[in-house]
Amino acid sequence: MRITTKVIQNNSLTNINTNKLLQDKLSQQMSTEKKVNRPSDDPIVAIRALRLRTNVNQVTQYYEKNVPDAESWLEVTESALSSMSEVITDMIAQCTKGSNEDLTTGDRETILTALKALRDEVYSTGNADYAGRFIFTGYRTDTPLTFGKAIEQEYTITEQVDKGLIDSITYVDSGELLDINESNYMEDGLKNDGSGAADDTEKKHALVKEQDVSRKQVYRMRLSYNNVAGNVDANNNATFRIQNYDGSLFEMKDANGNVIGPDYRTASVYEEPYKNVGDDEVVLVKETGELLLGENVYNELMKKTDISTTTANEGEIRLCYKKDKWEENDLKPEHYFACSTEVDNKTINYNQDYLRGISDEEKQTIEYDVGLNQTIRVNTTADEVFTHNISRDVEDMVKAMEDTVAMQKQVEKFKKMIEDDPHNEDVGIWENQLAAMEKAFTFLNEKTQQMFENGITKMQKHLDAVNFAVTENGTRGQKLELISNRLMSQKTNFETLRSENEDIDITEVAIKLSSAELTYSSALMATGKVLQNNLMNFI
Repeated sequence: MRITTKVIQNNSLTNINTNKLLQDKLSQQMSTEKKVNRPSDDPIVAIRALRLRTNVNQVTQYYEKNVPDAESWLEVTESALSSMSEVITDMIAQCTKGSNEDLTTGDRETILTALKALRDEVYSTGNADYAGRFIFTGYRTDTPLTFGKAIEQEYTITEQVDKGLIDSITYVDSGELLDINESNYMEDGLKNDGSGAADDTEKKHALVKEQDVSRKQVYRMRLSYNNVAGNVDANNNATFRIQNYDGSLFEMKDANGNVIGPDYRTASVYEEPYKNVGDDEVVLVKETGELLLGENVYNELMKKTDISTTTANEGEIRLCYKKDKWEENDLKPEHYFACSTEVDNKTINYNQDYLRGISDEEKQTIEYDVGLNQTIRVNTTADEVFTHNISRDVEDMVKAMEDTVAMQKQVEKFKKMIEDDPHNEDVGIWENQLAAMEKAFTFLNEKTQQMFENGITKMQKHLDAVNFAVTENGTRGQKLELISNRLMSQKTNFETLRSENEDIDITEVAIKLSSAELTYSSALMATGKVLQNNLMNFI
């Protein structure tokens, strides 16, 4: 084969260009610190780089965004629950004080003030938020737990409660003892002057005798709200009902299967509905939100159910009623119950799936993705800790204590009347009235003492629920910490693998680049010398 100068020239240029390409490749690697700058440089490395980068990005998203966000949510929850725990602990302390029967009027009023303040503080804690999202309201993170102001809006509410919540309360019938003072009573229907004429300008009260003061037990179920609507519909039917666990109407039947009750009616607390509740009656006390149950109604509700049914809770009772007036800090029903309301002439239904028997774990839980195919729950729902029973239990104790304080003041007033004027002709009447008042005070004091003793147990249960929620929240935090540590290790491992796959060894590339530059220079010099010789040099 004949080798011409042109062949030598072309081969030299090709080799020099190849060397220059290598030099350019090494130079790019030095400037980018990457092994490949386009897939064609090394397809295997490129494919592996894409996969590792995806892994790194995923782990980085979990580790730097999702996990810190979840941690912050859990920290805010822990702070709110801790405050809640302190409030209920203080309530227990007040219940302990109130269970002492030998208290002065001042002591009782101090306990009342403290309980009312603590009750208001409970639900304000429930409006805690994280980054503008309310943390105890389930999926409705844009809606506070309570009403921010007094409004009028009708809700139809269905509460799902257990039969075990039916209790009995002591009703003390003290007649008009609290309304009687030194100058406005009559003995045996006569005025003090014996004329038998009632003063038209001053209301008179007949003497309440000691034997007229009595007490009785009344069965009741508390609704979650007081001041409920007690109206009737177009057919003159009460708008509240008791339903069975399956939504069917609760009915009482005779031996022939004929429906005999219950009879529903509403009453105001001023009508003293506790005095007379018919055996087949259900009485709604609008102001207090209590359903008073007759003896037959109570017995029918408490009958044993068919325990063979495993798909539903047959111990459940559904209480259906309406409420249209809301005070500031009232709990919003959409966070707790199946309910409905109208907004702009459109009916909005909330939580209808609750009536289908979903479990508590399925109720509006918020979960964060914190790893590959791994989630963690971050929220605690209001019905786990901020229950209506807290305020309702406090209301029971407050009402009992207020009645006791009022009667205690009456007793003290009449004792002072007798001490200040022991020779007054009415002293005998005062003493008889005082005996009735002392009896009523004894009954009320015993009722209050018992209620506060029970309040200790009830508040302890509420505290246990809060402590359980604190524990659950802490457990999630510990789990999240373990996940965070694992993600940190994964992030480090993936970044190391990515670096080993993509990044150059700068020392090695620098040496290769220097070698390529030297080779390039040498090739230029050698080519220059070779191409200086031609055929004419040898003629």
